[in-house]
Amino acid sequence: MNKLEKTSFVSYWLMRYLSEYMPTIKNLSHNTLTSYRDCYKQYLPFIAKKAAKHADELLITDITVNRTTDFLNYIEREKACSIKTRNHRLSAIKAFVHYVSSNVLEYMEWSRLMNTIPIKKDKVRVVEGCLLPDVSYLNKNEMNALLNAPDQRTKQGRKDYAILLFLYNTGARASEAALLTIGNIIYDNASCPLVRVYGKGNKSRTCPLWDRTLNAIKPFIVSRHDSERVFLNRYGNPITRFGIYELLRRNVTKAVALAPTMVKKNVSPHTLRHTAACHLYESGNDILTIQSWLGHVSVNTTNIYTEVSIQMKEKAIMSWTSECKDNATKRWKENKGILNYLKSL
Repeated sequence: MNKLEKTSFVSYWLMRYLSEYMPTIKNLSHNTLTSYRDCYKQYLPFIAKKAAKHADELLITDITVNRTTDFLNYIEREKACSIKTRNHRLSAIKAFVHYVSSNVLEYMEWSRLMNTIPIKKDKVRVVEGCLLPDVSYLNKNEMNALLNAPDQRTKQGRKDYAILLFLYNTGARASEAALLTIGNIIYDNASCPLVRVYGKGNKSRTCPLWDRTLNAIKPFIVSRHDSERVFLNRYGNPITRFGIYELLRRNVTKAVALAPTMVKKNVSPHTLRHTAACHLYESGNDILTIQSWLGHVSVNTTNIYTEVSIQMKEKAIMSWTSECKDNATKRWKENKGILNYLKSL
């Protein structure tokens, strides 16, 4: 196959995009890379099925506006993804389209057509005085039910509890919790236990930890090296963000018996992030403190991070802790080639 033929295939450009352009030219974080990879792992099999081809046989011209719109509708309606997720998938697709067209001018018209696919407007509503996207969050009774779901008589139950409590305490993303290392938990010489979390774009933030969060985590980190991951799966390997999703899913199933209102909510790790934000706000903390605590963009999507002092965060945690007493005693057939490559990233 000559170079001209290679440049007609999606796999040729996608491998270059993910292995060269994103990490080397753009210097994007591993979290961003895996997020885009997850999009293409869904997208390519869908387009391949529509085109009646294997994923490795897909041509650039097989990616069309109609097929892409069908994919976006599919993940929203059939996979129950949020509008925010739908728009994120579209952004990842358009970024790849732009990369291809910037390298091969003959695809400029194709790129123009693909860029006519609009971003879908998301709903915005007011929740207890704080603006949030139209996503689920848990009230305090539901959150307590979730924390009470793990069976703490077992090691796995205690591990589940520690991870759920950490997510709620810090508002960490699933990927942030999965990548957390032992050395990022500071408690020996600190007046208040702290954790340094690395988020999007390798930005870091420092959050106070509740004593009960630290006590839940401690048994799993003693006698281990600072460079090791805090949270491990049942096989002793670092837990992945998908493992955290599964952990949450099985505990939500149990929690529904204690808080039936949860059955109507699509609870994900990001739900706990918004739950943390809402509960902080309900406890009287200002929006800037909450944004800094979560490493979150502005609630009006200005993408501005506002950093406040650790002392303000410690004051915030004291007011929040008083209100949060511890009540706890058909997949696509994957072909070798481009899909295998995406899985390996």
